[in-house]
Amino acid sequence: MTEILQTRLSYNPLEERKLPGIQPLGAEDWLYTDDAFATQMAERDRLLTHHRAKVLQCSVAAMPAACELLEAVLAQLYPNCGQARVRRADGAEVTLDWQDPLGTLGRITQQDFCILEKPEEAVEHVLTGAVLCFPANWTLAQKFQRPLIAIHDPVDSYDADIAARVQRLFDGVQVGRPMWRFNALWYADATLHQPRRATGDRPRPEAAQAGFLRSERQTILRLPRSRAVIFSIHTSVLRRADVMAHWGSQAASG
Repeated sequence: MTEILQTRLSYNPLEERKLPGIQPLGAEDWLYTDDAFATQMAERDRLLTHHRAKVLQCSVAAMPAACELLEAVLAQLYPNCGQARVRRADGAEVTLDWQDPLGTLGRITQQDFCILEKPEEAVEHVLTGAVLCFPANWTLAQKFQRPLIAIHDPVDSYDADIAARVQRLFDGVQVGRPMWRFNALWYADATLHQPRRATGDRPRPEAAQAGFLRSERQTILRLPRSRAVIFSIHTSVLRRADVMAHWGSQAASG
């Protein structure tokens, strides 16, 4: 498969931050497109056409939040599109299907989206819907309808303290005040769609031998009507040479 790569990022992916590394974000900066838009969208189209069950799950109860999310994305990225179709930056036209809001979202933006809702009297938010074309070592079917701490199993750094802090974050996020964080890991393989079950092997190359850096810009916001929390993921993969060109001294140290 052809490698789908970015050449730059708007942040330094090698900057070390204490977990969970959350920062405030301007509402207008929640979503964006980058230099890999056309190739990423072509891959998203392929996955949604041929592997839909692997990349999309939505409970009936999550449909109101999914439709509200689609409205929010359209308002920011396609404010003049009307209610029938949009024309993407790569020229492709996408029909807006309000009976399939997550499928539509997967075809009009580079971001993946997870809908997390907190049932009445529950302790944690639960993953009730997602369009996840570009998973990095996790499988949507295995995490669907599960609470936050189970979603992050078996992430070594996600201990009880981090779990409690993240749940407080999800409880406290306010409408109109999104937040963001990023991660960055070295990979030998630039493939965007890398699902892996929690019990599977998770090979990690040494930083000095890895040819690619994969970084997720993750945002968290609350929808005003449904009160659902949206976790969005903008995935970027860069060649080692491009990382070195921008942040060489930090990349060299791994």
